[in-house]
Amino acid sequence: MKDKRSAHLKVQEFCDCYATTDPLKEMSLVNGETDKEEGALKWIALAVLHGVNANAKSITLSKGRDGQVKVMAKYRKSELPSPSTEVAGKVIEILREITHIEESKGKTPFALGIREGSLDLKVKIEEKDGEETVSIKFPK
Repeated sequence: MKDKRSAHLKVQEFCDCYATTDPLKEMSLVNGETDKEEGALKWIALAVLHGVNANAKSITLSKGRDGQVKVMAKYRKSELPSPSTEVAGKVIEILREITHIEESKGKTPFALGIREGSLDLKVKIEEKDGEETVSIKFPK
C-alpha cells in the first residue's frame, strides 16, 4: 500500500526524527538507502538541520548533465556529503513537488515545522544547459 502522506509532511517528520543527530554524518549514510525517494526525503531534512545547526546562509545541490553531484554550503566554502545521482535527482523532484516549481527556474518560500517551532526557508530551483541546481536559503 502506497504511503499517502505528502512529501512536505515526511520531510518534517524526518526533521523531528533526526533533530538530535549529527546531520553531516547521517547525510553521508543516505546513499546506502535502497528506497531512493526516502533517501531524498531524509537528505532534505538533514540538509535543513545542518543549515540550522551551522548557521548557514544557504545550501546548494547541483547535478550536472554528466550526473556529477556537488553540494556547497554558503557560510564558508566547504563541500557537504553529496547524495548519489539517483538520490540527488529525487531531491530535486521532491522539492519541485513540495514547492510547485514546474518551470526551469523559480523560487518560493518554504515553511517547515520542526518540533515545537517553525522555520521559514526559501527554495530556488534553476535548470540551465542540462544542469539542475536547488538552493535552500536559511533565515538570519
